[in-house]
Amino acid sequence: MKKRFIAVLLTAALTLGVLTGCGNDSSASNANDSSASNESKGTITVAASSTPHAEILEEAKPILAEQGWDLQITIFDDYVQPNNVVESGEFDANYFQHIPYLNSFNEEFGTHLVNAAGIHYEPFGIYPGQKNDLSTIEEGDVIAVPNDTTNEARALLLLQDNGIITLKNSSLEATVNDISENPYNVEILELEAAQVPRVKDEVAFVVLNGNYALEAGFSVGKDSIAYETSDSEAATTYVNVIAVKEGNESNDGIKALIEVLKSDAITDYINNTYDGAVIPFN
Repeated sequence: MKKRFIAVLLTAALTLGVLTGCGNDSSASNANDSSASNESKGTITVAASSTPHAEILEEAKPILAEQGWDLQITIFDDYVQPNNVVESGEFDANYFQHIPYLNSFNEEFGTHLVNAAGIHYEPFGIYPGQKNDLSTIEEGDVIAVPNDTTNEARALLLLQDNGIITLKNSSLEATVNDISENPYNVEILELEAAQVPRVKDEVAFVVLNGNYALEAGFSVGKDSIAYETSDSEAATTYVNVIAVKEGNESNDGIKALIEVLKSDAITDYINNTYDGAVIPFN
């Protein structure tokens, strides 16, 4: 009887050990599964203009975090350093420029940057300075425009479309030297793009990139006197892109970033936030 009792106890102990062991294996498995689902995939570093580029990236950041990516955004206030830091490998990508500027930069500085994906388009517009109606333009009025090659051409073409000047070279390479007719003898004040909105109280009109118009507190829909139409050459030419160093277009982090930036969530954010000053590119 005593031997039988001891045998029962041993069997119970062994059974409990087996069950406990299974429980521990299950817990470890669940922990491993949980760890795998939250596993970090790495960091994506992006140089960007503040508005709207960095704002759009901030909206994408938590979506990427859910996928395991840490998106780090650094704001630059010029058009040179964001390309330099991608060329050097300090940053993975930048988001601030359109394709003509990218191509022009590569040609001028010998860099090797490529378009990884088009994200949005920003209509160029004429905005009020001291005057708010083009019909009031007078002899000698001053109009401020960006001085970088591609954006200056874009500004001059818009002025031509609205009867202010006539260009002998109506291309995306036009400069003030291509002005063939200037019936109002307006002075074209060429400034670094970021400086143009800062002189709006000192000139008759300013011609602005979409992001600088936003920074100046202008709304394309409410404040622009004239702007590029969606079917214009500029709309298809001046799409803002994610730029990377050649050869990095297929990196996992870049592909994840682009997928999120072109998602329905980001498209809705852009459409609901920028009052037509920023248009998703499909």
